[in-house]
Amino acid sequence: MTRLRGLWLRRTIRSRITAVATVATLVVLVGVAVLTSKLAGSVLVRAADKELSSVLSAAVGAVSAGAPAETAPNTQVRVLDTAGTPVDGGPPPRLDPADIRVLKAATPVLRRGDRPPTRWLGTVATAPDGSQRLVVVGTGLVGYHSADDEALRWLLIAAGLVSAAVALATGLTVRSAMRPVERMRRAAGRLGPGRRLPLPDADDEIRALASALNALLARRDEATDRLRRFTGDAAHELRSPVASIRVQAEVAVAHPDPELSQEVLAEVVHESQRLSVLVDGLLTLARSDAGELPPAEPVDLAAAAAAAVRRCPEDGPTVQLHLPPTACWVSAAPSEVELVLDNLLRNAFRHARAHVTVTVLPGNRTGRLVVDDDGHGIAAEHRQRVFDRFYRVQDDRARSSGGTGLGLALVAEVVRRRGGAVGVTESPEGGARFQVAWRAAADG
Repeated sequence: MTRLRGLWLRRTIRSRITAVATVATLVVLVGVAVLTSKLAGSVLVRAADKELSSVLSAAVGAVSAGAPAETAPNTQVRVLDTAGTPVDGGPPPRLDPADIRVLKAATPVLRRGDRPPTRWLGTVATAPDGSQRLVVVGTGLVGYHSADDEALRWLLIAAGLVSAAVALATGLTVRSAMRPVERMRRAAGRLGPGRRLPLPDADDEIRALASALNALLARRDEATDRLRRFTGDAAHELRSPVASIRVQAEVAVAHPDPELSQEVLAEVVHESQRLSVLVDGLLTLARSDAGELPPAEPVDLAAAAAAAVRRCPEDGPTVQLHLPPTACWVSAAPSEVELVLDNLLRNAFRHARAHVTVTVLPGNRTGRLVVDDDGHGIAAEHRQRVFDRFYRVQDDRARSSGGTGLGLALVAEVVRRRGGAVGVTESPEGGARFQVAWRAAADG
């Protein structure tokens, strides 16, 4: 069975459709041929019954009147007693006792074993002297067997011819229908970057398939471009701390100076920490792109915000925390909420002049986090791209401020993967306002 299935699946779609259509047509037509051949004999029997009925009625009338029953062309008319013995002076009819019993019940009899097969009708009539007589009439069904055989033979021949015609028509139709697919396949083999498949003129399933493939190619090109940019940016970002560490180490080796060793080591530690943060961010984004998300669970956003504020350095801007009177449960992973809070607070501390405000707002469908700072803010033309990977706003939000360009991208990525939303606007305090919304979760 497995081998047959393998052979079947190696056939072309055209071959398979044609084979199925041909076999189905042949099976149906053979069934119709067999049924029709059986009905041909039934047609002869019904025609004979119609003629025999009129002859039987006339014979019964004659017997009841005491007159001899008249014969008809190609028809036997016999008068018997109820035991089946002839009383009309003729030879015994070719009827056995079982046939006599059936005919006395006014039920027709078909004797297929006779040559030709004979159809008998009969009924009991009362003679003038009160005696019961069985009047039977019969006729030979010439061509009964040949009707079955010849009809079946010709119908089977017709079934074969029709099936062949169906196979030819189906093959041509499928070939014509698959021609746009073949053109699409050849075009796909010649497609270069940024090119798309031509759309067929007919507004049918093939056009819908081409449109879906073009959409898939667009997403592929977009993902390829994004990966190319991401790879280039990552290589560029990694080069800076690695080069700095290498230069510091080479200087220390080439010019050993105990007085400068502590300064060199401090710079190496700083660049190593920067490199570690960058690598961790890249790994997190890579896992997110691969769909590797920790399971979601109810997380108290208010408690997480309070814990994040406690982790803030004491020598930075002052932090004002506004929490709701009850817990604010959101659907996320604890590590994701912690990552979002730490990155938003680190970003706010980096650009605030003196003050940062953290607000948690519960809702029926979402739980919101708002982080305001009193820094220079973000110009409107940069707000749409500030969550892109490695994107930096010039001036005070440049590389010199200590950012890697991944913090806000990580925030947007982990929130959007959970069906949430992020945004940035102008803060009432003059700086930037970052807003994050997660889906609300049931109480933990």
